[in-house]
Amino acid sequence: MKTIVFDSLSKWIAFRKKFRRGKIGFVPTMGALHQGHVSLVERSRFENPITVVSIFVNPTQFNDPNDLKNYPRTFKGDYELLKAAGADFLIYPKYDEIYADGYKFRVSENHLSGILCGASRPGHFEGVLTVVMKLFNLVGPTRAYFGEKDYQQFLLIKEMVDSFFMNIQVVPCPIIREENGLAMSSRNERLSAEGREKAGLFFKELSSGKELKEIRKNLEENGFKVDYIEEFFGRRLGAVFLENVRLIDNVPA
Repeated sequence: MKTIVFDSLSKWIAFRKKFRRGKIGFVPTMGALHQGHVSLVERSRFENPITVVSIFVNPTQFNDPNDLKNYPRTFKGDYELLKAAGADFLIYPKYDEIYADGYKFRVSENHLSGILCGASRPGHFEGVLTVVMKLFNLVGPTRAYFGEKDYQQFLLIKEMVDSFFMNIQVVPCPIIREENGLAMSSRNERLSAEGREKAGLFFKELSSGKELKEIRKNLEENGFKVDYIEEFFGRRLGAVFLENVRLIDNVPA
């Protein structure tokens, strides 16, 4: 099955106006796709007659310029994965198309976005919510699929949809893990083989049932730089750095 690529928003918008068939599932991504993304596409295909995926490395959600610069970009491999997974359409827009206004208009939230990842990444969730709002308006999905690894992000997007009366079902999908328990992430590609193996300790500690301060201590003693280990929303959530790569994860409390 061929996945039709739209690398111009004007072409997509013209097509979308004519395209009225059935319900649409949507999977927004930043590329560097892995089996976690594939699981979202497969679920969308199961639940909707049409599945749309977007790839856009969104600069406004990066508070660290080096993180943006080093974010993996693997379009050819991404396209092959999406084609194999059966995605119908891929939107691949440019920055000047998404932010034709120069990022003058933004979506902000003043409560949940100030804790956890939001506390250490100023402006991050403003960038996330703004680009997701734009993509929702461009695609007009019935359902949108998000992995639970970014649990705070999922909650914020769901609350945004509810607050703005958007007729979209935001669907949480289970975390897909590597054999050692490490949550699949595009950033894992930046770890060395040794670091990738060691990173499995993050999930092991987070799901151990130990006191939060003990988890933090154990991770730090094993070479992790801990941003936070906290308990919210009935879950244990953490963010750490290993080999200068930021990793996040969460488990039921």
